Amino acid sequence: MACSIKDLSAIAYANGFTLWHYRTGDSAADVDNAGYFNEASRMLRVGDFILLNAGQGTLPTHGVLVVAANANGVVDVTNLTTFGAINTD
Repeated sequence: MACSIKDLSAIAYANGFTLWHYRTGDSAADVDNAGYFNEASRMLRVGDFILLNAGQGTLPTHGVLVVAANANGVVDVTNLTTFGAINTD
């Protein structure tokens, strides 16, 4: 799978940093693979955060990724740090 650029939105930006939001039906494991965000390489900078809503329609997973590398059109992000992984009620 690959990034669908229409589902990547800038939320805020300042001082060379951008906070992004990305929503997809792809699994979090697919999204954090090197190369997934290559289509957005011209927009993403090392250190940018991506708030992720993955697995929509199947197994929803939510969290944050950090752009770890972006060189020659190849983007790599960190593994997902999840939010709201526990719901005890």
